[in-house]
Amino acid sequence: MGQEIHKENPKDRRKTQDATRAGHRKRLRERLRRGGHTALHDYELLELILFRALPRRDVKPLARHLLDQFGDLSGVLSAPEPRLLEVSGIGPEVITEFRLIEAAALNFGQSKIMHKPALANWNQMINYCRAKIAEKNKEEFHVLFLDKKNHIIADEMMGMGTVDHAPVYPREVIKRALELSASALILVHNHPSGDPTPSKADIDMTNKLYTLASQFNIVVHDHLIIGRVSEVSFKNLGLLEAPAPDF
Repeated sequence: MGQEIHKENPKDRRKTQDATRAGHRKRLRERLRRGGHTALHDYELLELILFRALPRRDVKPLARHLLDQFGDLSGVLSAPEPRLLEVSGIGPEVITEFRLIEAAALNFGQSKIMHKPALANWNQMINYCRAKIAEKNKEEFHVLFLDKKNHIIADEMMGMGTVDHAPVYPREVIKRALELSASALILVHNHPSGDPTPSKADIDMTNKLYTLASQFNIVVHDHLIIGRVSEVSFKNLGLLEAPAPDF
């Protein structure tokens, strides 16, 4: 008699694949619980997020492809919806998960700085600003409004524009500061190019706002420009000062 050839049942194969995926996901979750986010690579964290939207799919290749496309986990989560939809396997369910994680991260970061002394929580404030606008593909100009104790009482976008310019109107900023009874400001905007070096327009606008704010006894503590991997401070660069009087 010839040797009997055993053909694998497709149902058995699917069960084996499902069990393998389930075991992999369980191990990732256990590592996350034991060691926090630092225990996992970006692609593994992204896998955990994708599991929820694609429960019956091997998401490891998709996670790696997304990171190749958008650079890092932050770039993936904040990527524009039209670009995400260009990726095979990405649909509304995945985008909803990404927006949920992004919103939760921003709310968490905001809770760490709001109604707390900004100058004493500087690094947390920088982290919050980076999470909020570092990956934006258009310039956004934000103002953190502070009370007399330098507690942050509001974070508002005062301008949004193109990839290299966001219109800012100093009088509107000061008007809003007066409405909020703010005593100080921290100016923040992003450079989608990735290079946080201040432009001449950035410097001129800051000088105008600084001068106008001083007329209302409002302090401008700093102007931060957020790039993709770093940021610059006008104060540290010696650029935050009133322009010389024009006699």
